[in-house]
Amino acid sequence: MAFAAAQGASLQLSSSLHGEPFSSFSKSTLFMGAPLTFSASTLSGKQLYSRNKLVVFSKKLSGLEEAMRIRRERELTSDTKVRRRPPLRRGKVSPRLPVPDHIPKPPYVGSNLLPEISSEYQIHDSEGIACMRAACELAARVLDNAGKLVRPSVTTNEIDKAVHQMIIDAGAYPSPLGYGGFPKSVCTSVNECMCHGIPDSRQLQDGDIINIDVTVYLNLVAVVLSI
Repeated sequence: MAFAAAQGASLQLSSSLHGEPFSSFSKSTLFMGAPLTFSASTLSGKQLYSRNKLVVFSKKLSGLEEAMRIRRERELTSDTKVRRRPPLRRGKVSPRLPVPDHIPKPPYVGSNLLPEISSEYQIHDSEGIACMRAACELAARVLDNAGKLVRPSVTTNEIDKAVHQMIIDAGAYPSPLGYGGFPKSVCTSVNECMCHGIPDSRQLQDGDIINIDVTVYLNLVAVVLSI
């Protein structure tokens, strides 16, 4: 009798009997601590006589390797061709939008340097919590409206203009604008752009994946929301 077992690992198995493939078992099997056994009822005649010559070869695969192998097998057996999307190309970035002078601005505006992160804990009183709540409510409204603008043929630059106008109309400052030299009022990350994408003239395509990152500065409080 031959058996193979592995705890919490994926095993790729192949077996042979006198040089011939043993067709009763798949080439790949997942074991969770249970032994692989072959009963005598499955082997008869010459097979029963030669069962002790059955050899099981195992190769340990990582979870990622196993997932890639399964994907390749599905692509080879699938009749439908996978349409590959062309890589993301940067569009034209328009000039930064103005902010009215009466709107309070964060201290980093006017500098290309990133502000230092304070090491001190901030404990807010009731007034500070009320300011945070107002900033959060504004950011949530802006983010919700920005999500409604997403559709094919719309540019991320148009989303930026709409977000910018909504924020300054509420008397707040769009925090990304000028942060470390960032030229826009919102972050729009499309497809393989992981985060902090700069809005530009590229039109959204059907099937695009987009992340919108809205940050507002209101009542000396900055709030970040993302969808």
